Amino acid sequence: MLLVGGAVVAPFAVPQATADQEFYERIHQEFVPDPADFEPFELEVAPLEKLPDPEPVVVPEAAPVAAAAPAAPPRYTGGGSPAEWMAAAGIPESDWGYVDAIVSRESGWNPNATNASSGACGLVQALPCSKVPGSGYDPVDNLRWAIGYAHGRYGGWAQAYEFWQANHWW
Repeated sequence: MLLVGGAVVAPFAVPQATADQEFYERIHQEFVPDPADFEPFELEVAPLEKLPDPEPVVVPEAAPVAAAAPAAPPRYTGGGSPAEWMAAAGIPESDWGYVDAIVSRESGWNPNATNASSGACGLVQALPCSKVPGSGYDPVDNLRWAIGYAHGRYGGWAQAYEFWQANHWW
C-alpha cells in the first residue's frame, strides 16, 4: 500500500471507467471450449447378435485387491467468463486483478490446462489435481480451492500475487 496525502491507495483500486480496457475485456470474455482439445470419438455400430449364455464361474476367495487409482476428473465443457467464475467462487471484485494476474500466467484462463510433467490442473494449476473438491477442471471449484490456498499459504490474494511476482510460481 502507498500512503499519498493521507489517503491509502491500494493496487488495482482504479475506477472502472479509467481502468485498463484490456483487463476488463479479458475478465468479461466467455470461455468456449476448443473442439481441437478433445480426441475424436466415433461410435461404431455393429449388428446385434445373440451371445451365448455365460458359463457360471466359481471364484475362490482371494486376498483383498488394492483399490484402483481414481479416474481423472472430467474436462470442463461448460461456458462462462472469468468474471462469472470469480463471482461464483466468492472472490471479491477487489481481488480480481490479483487473481487475473496469477491465473493468466498459470493457465491463460483455460480451465482444462494440465501440466504434463507435474499433473497440476485447472485455472490455478492445483497440485495434485485431486486436492480440489469437486473437479479440478471446473473453474468455480478450482477457484474456490484457490481462495483457501491463497489465504492459508500467503495471507490473501495480494500477498499471493507478490509471491508470484518474485518467484514466478505460487
